[in-house]
Amino acid sequence: MIRTHLLCAAILSTSIATTPAASAQAASQQKPIAFDVATIKPAGDRPHGWIGMQTHPDGVEFAFQTLPQMLREAYGYTINFDGQVTGGPAWATTEKYDISAKMSPEDAADLLKLSNDEKKAQMQAMMQSLLVERFHLTLHKGSKDIPVYELVVAKGGIKMKDAATDPDPALKRGDDGKPVTSLHWGEKTTALQAYQMSWLANILSNPAASVGRPVIDKTGLTGTYDFTFDWSIYSARAAAAPPDSPDAGSVPSVFTALGELGLKLQPATASFETLVIDHAEHPTEN
Repeated sequence: MIRTHLLCAAILSTSIATTPAASAQAASQQKPIAFDVATIKPAGDRPHGWIGMQTHPDGVEFAFQTLPQMLREAYGYTINFDGQVTGGPAWATTEKYDISAKMSPEDAADLLKLSNDEKKAQMQAMMQSLLVERFHLTLHKGSKDIPVYELVVAKGGIKMKDAATDPDPALKRGDDGKPVTSLHWGEKTTALQAYQMSWLANILSNPAASVGRPVIDKTGLTGTYDFTFDWSIYSARAAAAPPDSPDAGSVPSVFTALGELGLKLQPATASFETLVIDHAEHPTEN
């Protein structure tokens, strides 16, 4: 594979780009972006160990992921729903792969100079290029209207502490004295510190949360907050159990737990971008 370099400062400062994401996109259209080295292999059985995606200063790893799952990450789809990535051969949704991709030391050093938004846009562009090249993909985008929940402030206002002014000495703070973002899952509760509402919406959108629909932040709250949520990803399945199930009623539902924070979920419909796989082949050899 021919190595290509990351964005340089001159490209990022061009007048064409009006946002970090637009800057990375404009540059990616001018020259192809690729990892220096990438290995792809069938994942096989995975009784133990981590699964998903991890980014590193010099690259990215996928573990035990299908092609649609990897495409969701590559295109930055933080809210997942059925039908978001469709098409392609049958094996695309059943066969799982492990991928390890790394940049050259020079490109990794250049990446560190970018802002967080620029790094994210750059990494996504590189992942897209990698998957397209190695799986011989052709794709097109569409849109789909789906049922969602909007996370909004309930009548009476929020009952969460503003992380910027919370005086609790037990809170974790960085060297600069500012609160550190953290999340701790308990068996039936979740403790969150310095958390944005958009991040909470993303957690609730995870299929494992058993909320039933993607969740969109419509609170209008721009700060970060400290709160303990009387709900957990571990108790979500029990909370969502049918009324005749032994687990029914054993823990509060997510709707009740959110109400205690001064928040609520209201039904709505929203349009989301979709991705259609027109053609895909088994990945080329390493």
